[in-house]
Amino acid sequence: MSPIALPDAAKDLIRSGALGHLVTLGSSGAPHVTCVWVGIDGDDLMTAHLNPHQRKLDNVREDPRVAISFEGTAMHPPGLKEYVVAHGRATIEEGGAAALLQELAHVYLGPDVKFPPMDDPPPGVRLRIAVDRLSGIGPW
Repeated sequence: MSPIALPDAAKDLIRSGALGHLVTLGSSGAPHVTCVWVGIDGDDLMTAHLNPHQRKLDNVREDPRVAISFEGTAMHPPGLKEYVVAHGRATIEEGGAAALLQELAHVYLGPDVKFPPMDDPPPGVRLRIAVDRLSGIGPW
């Protein structure tokens, strides 16, 4: 599938500080779910990881298909909170993790937070997700 343009409403929900629930596929096909901070670069979703040897990253190296969900705060009939699920393909980019984590820390932790809380953090990796389709409850 070809990447899509993310609607502004979906970008607003993601930028609001909603945690992402990232699903990757293990070598057996079993899903692996983790919570991640998520940024946006154009229409791509971005995550950052100081340790490049995490299971989610190993899974992406084997199978780039991912899904990531976000829960909003608006209620929709019949009483469900707004949410969006982005389905797409991920690529791993070397370096840049510390800078992206610092940027995202301002969203998730506050404007005066230093993150990662260490001097000279490792370069890590960034995960770039090209979104193929959206689902969920909301204006997307």
